[in-house]
Amino acid sequence: MSAVDQLVLSGLTVDFDGFKAVDGVDLTMTQGVLNFLIGPNGAGKTTLVDAVTGLVNGTGSATFRGADLLTMKSHRIVRHGVGRTFQTATVFEELSVLQNLDIAGGVHRKAWRLALPRRGVPDYVASALDTIGLTHLADTPAGYLAHGQKQWLEIGMLLVQDASVMLLDEPVAGMSAEERDATGDLLRRIGTDRTIVVIEHDMDFVRNYADHVTVMHAGKVLAEGTVAEVQADPRVQEVYLGHAAAVATPEELAVVGLAVEDEEEAS
Repeated sequence: MSAVDQLVLSGLTVDFDGFKAVDGVDLTMTQGVLNFLIGPNGAGKTTLVDAVTGLVNGTGSATFRGADLLTMKSHRIVRHGVGRTFQTATVFEELSVLQNLDIAGGVHRKAWRLALPRRGVPDYVASALDTIGLTHLADTPAGYLAHGQKQWLEIGMLLVQDASVMLLDEPVAGMSAEERDATGDLLRRIGTDRTIVVIEHDMDFVRNYADHVTVMHAGKVLAEGTVAEVQADPRVQEVYLGHAAAVATPEELAVVGLAVEDEEEAS
């Protein structure tokens, strides 16, 4: 892979009045790999994504396609090909699925063209609808969608924005087992030519779909590797056992706490 196929974080730090929520993180996330960020509550995962997407100020660097995202405003970051989702789906519930996608796609249209009437469904919108499996619901108000379908719509909104980096914050939270599997299959399909980073607490989902796992703790990178590699890391065992031993079942302790679902991380 060349440098343009990677999101490279170097010394990324987010400081809130002396408290380092993210503390000198060095991390490379590569196109074609399903990258997962895991760690106990308060580890800094969501704050890291907030910094990369311009929602909080960070120091160090976050480089993608020759640009340092930390120096850019959030709307410029989106235009540069970096998009994110949130723990709660942020869609326009009163508008149809198609309208949500069309609005999201407008990020790459000239301002004067946004007011022009549209003739039919643009090819890139139709393609996104097919990819996320919502073509049959194109005219349905987004508010009527099932929970999992709203999450897929958000991913579709990133597709029409032509996001080359997708940062997904707990995309399968609250989903049924069937929805989780469908989401994992979707991420595998779209991840071949994109850099996808998933913050996740559902460890079954991590085990089933992660290619590369980064464990964060206290704002730092604790360990990296495959699921098997991070499970076997003594530092990970210590953190997860210390965090979860009081509430973990024997079965959970047997897999070194990686089956323990943490409390939802504060944004």
